[in-house]
Amino acid sequence: MDRSQKAESVASLNAVFNEVGVVVVTRNLGLTVAQSTALRGKIRDAGASYKVAKNRLAKLAIKDTDYAGIGDMLTGPTAIASSVDPVAAAKAVVEFAKTNDKIEIVGGSMGSQVLNAEGIKALASMPSLDELRGTLIGLVQAPATKIAQLSTAPAAKLARVFGAYAKAA
Repeated sequence: MDRSQKAESVASLNAVFNEVGVVVVTRNLGLTVAQSTALRGKIRDAGASYKVAKNRLAKLAIKDTDYAGIGDMLTGPTAIASSVDPVAAAKAVVEFAKTNDKIEIVGGSMGSQVLNAEGIKALASMPSLDELRGTLIGLVQAPATKIAQLSTAPAAKLARVFGAYAKAA
């Protein structure tokens, strides 16, 4: 990798760090190509990205960003998972780590808040942005549904009473 490629890599990583909501640092302990492909697919399906970057270049890229606190985690064979959704990358990595012992969650950061491995696991247990939106929409629609039921209930009751009188007569 020559100097211009390194500069491009740092600029690309810096752009990623300025856009994302969460960064998860993992340590790869001998993943096979198939396992790495499966991990990347799972992360991509979650709407996140996964990148193996040289630690020195990643440390240069996190300068002057909210993620400067993860610099100490970038030692050894590391990779970075990131997503705009504050939960997606953490969920995908934690789910994969449950079934594969060759990946270790080192920690990460949600904005300027640095998280250890337990913090990332706790973050992964939270509902995703889409799940929260669905819950919120359900809560907003619930009162309208109840109002519609209440407004039609008296008419339905009257119709049943009239029906019962008609059958009795």
